[in-house]
Amino acid sequence: MGLSFAFLGLITLAGAALRPVPLANPAQAGTASPRAVMPQPATGHVLVVVSGAGRDSGRTRPGFEMDEFSQAWHILTANGLRVTVASPAGGAAQPDAFKASQDYNARLLADTAAMRQLRNTQRTAGLRAEDYGAVFIVGGKGAMFDLPADTALARLVSQIHERGGVVGAVCHGPAGLVNVRLRNGKPLVAGRRVTGFTDEEEIVFGKKWRSEYPWLLETQLRSVGATWEEAGLMMPHVVRDDRLVTGQNPYATAATVETLIAAMGRPLVARTPWRDERSVRFAADALTRDPLVVRRQLAKERSELEVEMIGLLGYYQLQAATDSTRVREALALLELAAPYMPQPEVSLGMADAYRRLGRVREATVLARHVASQHPDRADVKTLLAQLEPPAR
Repeated sequence: MGLSFAFLGLITLAGAALRPVPLANPAQAGTASPRAVMPQPATGHVLVVVSGAGRDSGRTRPGFEMDEFSQAWHILTANGLRVTVASPAGGAAQPDAFKASQDYNARLLADTAAMRQLRNTQRTAGLRAEDYGAVFIVGGKGAMFDLPADTALARLVSQIHERGGVVGAVCHGPAGLVNVRLRNGKPLVAGRRVTGFTDEEEIVFGKKWRSEYPWLLETQLRSVGATWEEAGLMMPHVVRDDRLVTGQNPYATAATVETLIAAMGRPLVARTPWRDERSVRFAADALTRDPLVVRRQLAKERSELEVEMIGLLGYYQLQAATDSTRVREALALLELAAPYMPQPEVSLGMADAYRRLGRVREATVLARHVASQHPDRADVKTLLAQLEPPAR
């Protein structure tokens, strides 16, 4: 059953199975490799790289993700690190459309130093590796277009790593690592544990630009020898392999940056997680706890969470579910969000989950209720036809 959540005005989420994944402990996120001693960074200067491919807020060409950049900027600068922003061509870099009212974005838009750098990014070809203790590559679909072809970026990343610096990337950002070679000619990621935006996520949600990509990120990283790891849908999954730190998706940004800082050997400044971080963590934790306790907690804390995100996670998990366990997990999230989301898509998602679990009576009652309020919806008619096939 194909339902649409476009009415929510939320980001589209990927379609892997939701699994409880604890928010990364920056000091332990995938432990440091035993083959190397943690070096002290040469400098407290971090190079943040964004795609410069964006045009028309991502409508005619995708760029970088502002949410990811904003979070990275705030965390790095709050921890006393100097930040330089760069892109392959230099100059102004355009993000894809983003929610300006989001707390971290609103703060960034008011930050004159950050906005000045985004309007005039440094060209990667003009930078020296010895000036940086770490490099962090921001994601966004634009990263698939201009970062892999940037030989200057590949040189910088390789040299920063060879000099004992830390390399980090999130979401589509690891596209900038694919062509990085070390002095011995070996790919940086060969034999290393990494993550990034998964092929499954790309297939479900990258339809507009996927046909123009040079390759799918997960597939390509595997092809150059990376050991791929992933968690479920929009979980803040971070993988650290010595001085290589990668995050799976936008919701991994904060944990990825904090893990990068820890890998630099620096203490972390305490902070309050953003609402979307807390919401995704709440959803993951909900699957391992008593449902009644979780519902009571949500009722108490919902003003501090984005409940719609929990419902959206459940909806997309249901679309991707391939077995009854995953259907039940998706249903748990939909039922958790339903009291606060009157949209018919939520009820239809629950009805479809009941059907797939063999709970036909519950599915039929709920589908009929939605049909009474929205008799012209094609998806309601489709579901009812599955539940009440015409007599022969």
